[in-house]
Amino acid sequence: AVVSTQSTGENIRVWVTDTSSEVLRITVPNMTCHGLCFMTDGHSIISAWNDGKIRAFKPQSGAALYTIHDAHKQGVTAIATTSDSGRIVSGGGEGQVRVWDISSNRQEMKAAMKEHKGVVTCIKIRTNNMECVSSSDDGTCIIWDLNRFVRNQIIFANTLFKAVCYQPEETQLLTGGSDRKISYWETLDGSQIREMEGSTDGSINGLDISDDGNFFVSGGNSRKVKVWKYNEGEVTHVGLGHSGDITRVKVCPNAKHIISVSADGAILRWKYPF
Repeated sequence: AVVSTQSTGENIRVWVTDTSSEVLRITVPNMTCHGLCFMTDGHSIISAWNDGKIRAFKPQSGAALYTIHDAHKQGVTAIATTSDSGRIVSGGGEGQVRVWDISSNRQEMKAAMKEHKGVVTCIKIRTNNMECVSSSDDGTCIIWDLNRFVRNQIIFANTLFKAVCYQPEETQLLTGGSDRKISYWETLDGSQIREMEGSTDGSINGLDISDDGNFFVSGGNSRKVKVWKYNEGEVTHVGLGHSGDITRVKVCPNAKHIISVSADGAILRWKYPF
């Protein structure tokens, strides 16, 4: 298995999980990478940068594939790709969510959706590629129709949203933010189902749900990785090891590991407990 991370500076690094060894480093001088993901087909790493550009690289060699210039005016702050590898959805510091059609020789903006009034912090796309959700530090999460490019639903809360993800059945959303709360929401009408105290000391910055939907992982400024039962809302395990604020957490697709990264540059690999 392979893990790709962005550092607080100008590097993207690709790691082999079993050996914790670095196999590739991609450097863009004097720039900061805000987010990245693999295209589902495995042919490219898509990255979001503070200079407003989206850059794609080959995962084996690190060679540049293409660059989308002026993707966002105030930097690209969130990024996601569709399961058919045909589109990129990006978010920016100015609050726009933009959809890009991607082919081997052309990258074209399909739509720009502007409702957020703050920085877009996270984007997740449904498996059918017809809908996505974006979170923002303006206190809203918006579910977008990716066919008509309009808002389907909006969620308001008194928080700076930092993380959002779909539950595997995609009928519910999980959110976290600066108010230390983890909340469950209905995707159909945007109503809140449950709100829990996710942390006693600091923002929730990262969330991820296991593929079977039974468990989820959270991390944030408390520097603790927590594993929860999804339906019960109970903490089952707590991981201590980070000395900096946790910025992202991820359950590996094979459910063998949990990966957490923090602001001090640490990458920790945890044994998945179930």
